[in-house]
Amino acid sequence: MNLNVIENNFISYGLPQLKLSLTKTCNTKIKKIVRPKDVLNNLTPLKLACEEYFLSIHLNPKLEIIGIHEVSHGTLTASLIHPREVFKAACLANSHALILCHNHPSGALEPSSEDLNVTSQLINAGSLMGIVILDHIIVGGGKRRQHYSLRENYGYLWES
Repeated sequence: MNLNVIENNFISYGLPQLKLSLTKTCNTKIKKIVRPKDVLNNLTPLKLACEEYFLSIHLNPKLEIIGIHEVSHGTLTASLIHPREVFKAACLANSHALILCHNHPSGALEPSSEDLNVTSQLINAGSLMGIVILDHIIVGGGKRRQHYSLRENYGYLWES
């Protein structure tokens, strides 16, 4: 049976049809990620933000950036994250791996217990889906604008 015939049959039953698409918004040179600091070169807007943002950087098997997705835009001190939102874009982009990033507008770099919990949850979900979480980087705001790699400082989260 032809796929169009199946779709038309579902439509005739009054069921909504879903179509997924991914849109690339610019054509820039692909950048390779080798170390956490390489991520910072692409996150200047995140360093300057006054509210929390949670982003996922999508990588191909060569660890080249194929896209950046804004997963959540929160408040001054919090941003809600759910694996469904993180991995929806990863599946559409056919991502091999992700680097998670969020900012702390206060400038503090130490991860909260919620940061550690969500990282652990996303590592486990990614493992089930075959999408590797390479790191979770916290970007500090303020004058110092530093970064903090959870992979470097909490490597046990990646141990199975």
